[in-house]
Amino acid sequence: MKKLMFTALIAFAASMVTNAQLEPGDKAVDFKLPNVDGKMVALSDYAEEKGVILIFTCNPCPFSKAYEQRIIKMHNRFSTIGYPVVAINPNDISLSPDDTMEKMKERASEKEYPFVYLKDNSEVFKAYGATRTPHVFLLKNNGSGDYTVAFIGAIDNNAMDEKAVSEKYVEQAIISLEQGVKVDPEEVKAVGCTIKTRG
Repeated sequence: MKKLMFTALIAFAASMVTNAQLEPGDKAVDFKLPNVDGKMVALSDYAEEKGVILIFTCNPCPFSKAYEQRIIKMHNRFSTIGYPVVAINPNDISLSPDDTMEKMKERASEKEYPFVYLKDNSEVFKAYGATRTPHVFLLKNNGSGDYTVAFIGAIDNNAMDEKAVSEKYVEQAIISLEQGVKVDPEEVKAVGCTIKTRG
């Protein structure tokens, strides 16, 4: 009985670690996921970039829609200096039918996404600890694709009104990385819809 309880405790602890959110300074988790263009994309494909703006997002969430143009502008601006956007849709399609790969293709085409839009079919969001859409993990390349987390959270401080934004968290974090100074803040609360998952 004691052995059984101990085994259950170990399993529970392991599950807690698996679902824990990464923290600033942690090593990024690699992934290989299907893109809307039919190709597989891995984090390791960006080994020559300075970093990656990893964003867990989706089609129907009002917050994701509100940030859509800002994400496009962010990619267009920062990919030119080595920080492209990589968007991942983590929602379970049985709970969110608007997040099928077909619907993702339609959205990416309609909005002319200049970045990859990947379907999370292996629960990458759990490995990062993402809970919202959108939820940003700014990754810093320390050399040859050795990525660590530099910032976690929201894109800025006003989801629904871009004109009222007074703090651009991701932009500030990238500027700090470029200047070689400490990212501050390293983490802010992500504001958005909860990720639709069964587990």
